Amino acid sequence: MAQSVGIKDVARAAGVSVGTVSNVINRPDTVASETRARVLSAIDRLGYVRSESARQLRAGRSRIMGLLVLDMGNPFFVDVARGAERAAREAGLGVMVCNSAQNPAEEADYLSLFAEQRVRGVLLTPADATGRNIEAFRRHGIPFVLVDRVAEGATECSVSVDDVTGGALAVRHLVEAGHRSIAYVSGPPGLNQVRDRRTGALNALAEAGLGPEALRELPTERLDVAAGRDAGARLLGLADRPTAVFCANDLLALGVLQAMYAAGVVVPDDLAIVGYDDIEFAAAAAVPLTSVRQPAVTMGALAAELLLEETEAQDKPGTHEHRRVVLQPELVVRRSSLAAR
Repeated sequence: MAQSVGIKDVARAAGVSVGTVSNVINRPDTVASETRARVLSAIDRLGYVRSESARQLRAGRSRIMGLLVLDMGNPFFVDVARGAERAAREAGLGVMVCNSAQNPAEEADYLSLFAEQRVRGVLLTPADATGRNIEAFRRHGIPFVLVDRVAEGATECSVSVDDVTGGALAVRHLVEAGHRSIAYVSGPPGLNQVRDRRTGALNALAEAGLGPEALRELPTERLDVAAGRDAGARLLGLADRPTAVFCANDLLALGVLQAMYAAGVVVPDDLAIVGYDDIEFAAAAAVPLTSVRQPAVTMGALAAELLLEETEAQDKPGTHEHRRVVLQPELVVRRSSLAAR
């Protein structure tokens, strides 16, 4: 195995002190041009790369921001990451993206990794409904911002979307199209987003004079296409099958759409479908998918900006005020819900 080149090796090759090499790297204007050229030549010849981790330890501040999401297989979180990366890059920081896979144990492992790496701060979409992972991480004193989740107290910032309004938008649209029996493919019940979207759906039914029995919930263990296909199979087995389906995200909706296609059920004539997130694939589906759009890129960027504000205020106690930013969703109507009733 090749041995890494250190600053002492560069100093020896250039015939200067370690301090001079450090000055060339960090304060080049303080070094004579001839000496600087000799050191830079040695760096290039030896292939020296400075240890960023060591520099960060000396400075006490990392140039890395952590981002921990529920599922990087979901394009919604890819867009969140794009927004966060854009804001971090403008501030001269990088982003370490990790995927909890909706698993609280994996979430705990990644939060420990962030603490070990002394990241500047963390953007987090929690997988642990109990909040224990967050409380354990809080002890490290590393700032964090909740993403796609409303902070319940005043101890951290959050950026989210009004999911109660989003659920109401979806089901109000279906009710206005004439549907009186609607399935809700909901995902894991422990997730706040899933519960809030269900609350919004029930609110829309109540507005129309319909009771909660008009909403048939089909929970799933995950929020992916495979879970959607499974929910679609269960839906097909119902004797009194609803005429419309609202899904907690677009991946579930695409899975339901696949199950209907395989069974010969025509969407939207036999079954209307509405998803949530408005990922890129929604418009490109075999039957373009009606969906509740979340401003995912904006969400990621705002969360990163709030985190940067908080980290900059760490040296000035009392100057940062935690904020809860709630963005508004938008219904995007496409063919999957447009059959006349």
